[in-house]
Amino acid sequence: MNSKLSSIWSWCRRFLSPVTLVCIAAFCYIAFSGENTVFQSIDYDRTIDSLRAELEANRDTMLYYRDLNSRLASDRDLMEQVVREQYGMKRAGEDVFIFTETPPVPSEK
Repeated sequence: MNSKLSSIWSWCRRFLSPVTLVCIAAFCYIAFSGENTVFQSIDYDRTIDSLRAELEANRDTMLYYRDLNSRLASDRDLMEQVVREQYGMKRAGEDVFIFTETPPVPSEK
């Protein structure tokens, strides 16, 4: 094993200058330590992508509610429909039934 280590050392001395070794060491230090490592950059990119997707989903929802709000200001029938469906309001002498979906009960065998 000592001869193998010796041959590696002689190869490094022959083909790698000290300036090259210092540059490689500096590159490795910059790339893999500190606050801006390669792994953190990848993690930041993933976070940015997920936040952009969430922003798009929220933008679609915002556009839907903006359109609904503008239509509610001018359409009384739509306003009545929304109020009756979402808030369970009813007219006098009217019965309202609200159905909710319940999970099935497991049967014993």
